[in-house]
Amino acid sequence: MATEIIMPKAGMDMEEGTVIKWLKAIGDKIETGDPVLEILTDKVNMEVEAEVSGTLLSINAQEGDVLPVFTVIGYIGEAGETVPSAGGSAPAQAAAPVAAPAAEAAPAKAAASAAALGEDEFDIVVLGAGPGGYVAAIRAAQLGAKTAIIEKQYFGGTCLNVGCIPTKTLVKNAEILHHIEHAGARGIIVAKPEIDMKKVKQNKDKVVKQLTGGVGALLKSNGIRIYDGLGVVNNDDTINISEGKDLGKIVKFKKLIIATGSLPMVPPIPGLDLPGILTSTEILDLTEIPKELVIIGGGVIGSEFATIYNAFGTKVTVVEMLPKLIPNMDQDLSAALEDALKKAKVKVMTSAKVEKVEIEGDGFKVTVSGGDVSEIVAEKVLVAIGRKANLCGVESLDIDKDRTIKVNEYLQTSKPNIYAVGDVSARIQLAHVASAMGIKAAENAMGHHHKMDLSIVPSCIYTLPEIGSVGMTEEEARKKYDVTIGTFPMAASGKALAMGETEGFTKIIVDKKYGEILGVHIVGPSATELVGEAAAFMKLEGTVEELIDTIHAHPTVSETIMEAAHDALGECIHMPKK
Repeated sequence: MATEIIMPKAGMDMEEGTVIKWLKAIGDKIETGDPVLEILTDKVNMEVEAEVSGTLLSINAQEGDVLPVFTVIGYIGEAGETVPSAGGSAPAQAAAPVAAPAAEAAPAKAAASAAALGEDEFDIVVLGAGPGGYVAAIRAAQLGAKTAIIEKQYFGGTCLNVGCIPTKTLVKNAEILHHIEHAGARGIIVAKPEIDMKKVKQNKDKVVKQLTGGVGALLKSNGIRIYDGLGVVNNDDTINISEGKDLGKIVKFKKLIIATGSLPMVPPIPGLDLPGILTSTEILDLTEIPKELVIIGGGVIGSEFATIYNAFGTKVTVVEMLPKLIPNMDQDLSAALEDALKKAKVKVMTSAKVEKVEIEGDGFKVTVSGGDVSEIVAEKVLVAIGRKANLCGVESLDIDKDRTIKVNEYLQTSKPNIYAVGDVSARIQLAHVASAMGIKAAENAMGHHHKMDLSIVPSCIYTLPEIGSVGMTEEEARKKYDVTIGTFPMAASGKALAMGETEGFTKIIVDKKYGEILGVHIVGPSATELVGEAAAFMKLEGTVEELIDTIHAHPTVSETIMEAAHDALGECIHMPKK
């Protein structure tokens, strides 16, 4: 069926646009993203781009015509395909604008679209209500699409329910215990705290419930139809609801955004299928503190749970197969984290491999090779080696996929009307990446043609001390650039010293030739907040000189970024000359 080109709504106040010039003629071959015509709005000239490939079949508006937004001004389709006669300028009746940007909300279009579609037919359907999915659905609705979202379990996905939010709630408890432990040095005498794990869990569940309820309210307030159940996608642009309250319903879409997220990965190690073995999901529901905990995997998830349960009083052992913790991060960050965990009495075993796990009494016996011990007996075992794409519901869908769904730089799959975002498609499995992708996919599905840029993505690790990182590691940067490194220790920061949080440093990696900031890595108090400043500076292509010239408030930990920048140029004020 031919695809409409419409007069886009390029702003909330835009009511009409003028056709300035057609850039293609009837019969011309067109590729997705090609400029088709130029229009004039009350604010700006802009090009309308094709969202689909094909042949320009008809031109329904002449140069100089002033037309209301959403008017059909042409058709793209297969050569020889029949379309409504040219020369008319009736408002579009089919849903979802398929040509160029619709930058703001379009309630009038949404109403027209909804009227033209059946009850279970939608411009855009989103599969999965995690941080990528629900954000995509809201953005699509803002842009005027009749939108539905299908979720089989809970709003907010892994992040809100069994990931970012509940773990950070527990990390806060660990932080409080850390402050109590060190309060005596500040002249505050506190009795040894007691931990009620049932109340800890209740508080965690309360936070999760509040946030997931908020997501549901946001979806409803934007007029998004919510389907409860497992969506199984067919190759005819329909979805069968195979489980849940909406079992048996068939949903039809013009565009689909897959946001099914990821699942904990369990390696094929003998014994990891035993009852009682924990993943990052099950460990969040413990109501008793284990005496001992072996964590398989020293990445972000494993390191955070090591911090939490060490603070709770558990004897924690981390077994990491690679030579360092958080293997993908800068070497100095890995070393700092290992030092901090060891100082907190966590046993860290790197270059060590778990060979098997067996039941031992009321707990488990973990056999390890490559470490300084060969067997560890523990009450609990946590598998935290990472996550894998969740392809549930799209197994039979004829798109390019293997372990993940393959997408192009516009987040389209090999089927142009289907997009994929977040952990199911991204090489970077982070909630904030999923949300950014969700917004971009919704906009592209509604006529934009913007590339997804993942060159600057901040990463955060909620250990004690915190870690924030963005950009290249020193190892990566040295392979491509002639670099200079600047560092500033938290022990030299007035604010960090006043807080009693002097572990860590700020490190900046700079290209000597142009002063470009290639990477910033922070270990210390509020590192996960501070890394946002570095990411913004890098996104705006600020130089190290401009960072130095930016006045930072005093006393703040953020000053360490400026001080590290000074050090990169050999001009550090608050450290002795090297």
